[in-house]
Amino acid sequence: MLQAIRERFASATDVKTHRITNSRFIAEVAFIATLVDESKVSDMVLVPFAKEEVPFDELLRRNPNFQPLDDPARWTDSLLRGFVLVKLNSAIYKMDAARIIRNSTPETTVESTIEGPQIALSEDLMDSINMIRSRYASPDLLEEEFTVGSLSKTRVVMLYDQVRVDPAVLEIVRLKLRSIQTDVLSASGQLAKFMNDNRKRLFPVEMVTERIDRLSVGLSKGKIIVMMQGSMFALLLPIVFTDLMSATEDRYESFWTSLLLLSLRFIALLMTTTLPALYIAAISYNPELFRVQLAFSIAGSRASVPYPSFIEVFIMLFMIEMLVEASVRLPKYIGSTATTVGGLILGQAAQQAGLVSSIMIIVTSVMAISNFVIPVYSLSLSVRFIKYPLIALAIFFGLPGVAGGVFAGLIYLCSQRSFGKPYFRLRLPIDWRHADIGEVKAE
Repeated sequence: MLQAIRERFASATDVKTHRITNSRFIAEVAFIATLVDESKVSDMVLVPFAKEEVPFDELLRRNPNFQPLDDPARWTDSLLRGFVLVKLNSAIYKMDAARIIRNSTPETTVESTIEGPQIALSEDLMDSINMIRSRYASPDLLEEEFTVGSLSKTRVVMLYDQVRVDPAVLEIVRLKLRSIQTDVLSASGQLAKFMNDNRKRLFPVEMVTERIDRLSVGLSKGKIIVMMQGSMFALLLPIVFTDLMSATEDRYESFWTSLLLLSLRFIALLMTTTLPALYIAAISYNPELFRVQLAFSIAGSRASVPYPSFIEVFIMLFMIEMLVEASVRLPKYIGSTATTVGGLILGQAAQQAGLVSSIMIIVTSVMAISNFVIPVYSLSLSVRFIKYPLIALAIFFGLPGVAGGVFAGLIYLCSQRSFGKPYFRLRLPIDWRHADIGEVKAE
């Protein structure tokens, strides 16, 4: 039995096999350490076998926790479900010793969902592997362990499906993990930064996530998971840009609903990056773009503003950036209230004092709300920076500068690679529907 299990899980480091003896019997025991409660294995198998208070073969026959397992084809499935296999006198038994993670891990806080699983990864690495293996019960799921940090000695684990993963990408990730040189590794974001060849890269080329369902789907698509001890966030790689624009909720809705939500996110992405620059370009260079009534309305709202439009934009952007940072840094019980009240008071007071126009407050509000629509936090941080180069181009070149800046941004995205894979590949992240339709047609 042990030889067959070792061959099936040749590269899995968490599969434990033991050959134990006492004065009467020789027994073989096999289990997956990350899926079982090892105290149950000790109390119900190892200790009774060693003490010999009751003949162990009689204990296996009488104890209802031990069930005969005659079919070798079911060994792999039983191990992946958290069972312990015991072989004694050519008879094989299985015992349920699964370690179930329930309330010991926190709920998702960064990537919230309504219908999806609410449990997040744990800061304990073994618990996180347990939850992933429980939801991706494939014998092809392998793990490799690394140690990063000359002082912290942080455990880092790489998970992948050996059948679906791209070997070239796998080798790139291995080399990057082995080449990390640092004293202390304390967070997954820091690990992502070390794994990037270009530390000054503008957009993230890996996804930092806490959601187990997103990680399980990623494994099925041949992606690699990198986790570390002490962090409840994992890295999912390689990715394409549309992965960062998709939410886990998309998989639980109908095709057209998911397509609508995805379209809204891309529209919000375009608005949050270009609205301030377009406002400056239209007001300062090309007011003829507006209808006469709208142009008069905007000119009337700016009649009391004593400086150019780009100064007005910088004032409002500075206020918005301060409010966003305050909402993140303040305690969660007072953060939302303080920033909401502060935003209302500051906006109204600035408009009444003639520092900004009412149309500028509308533009700033739409820009801020659009930025919050982006589902992945690391991408929203990058988008917050993008608007400033576009504003600089709008100040000096007007609408042609904004158009040229957007085009240059698209060229930059097309030139990027995520661990050897094209980054800006245009595909829908809801392509699982095609498989479902194909299955229906086949039937």
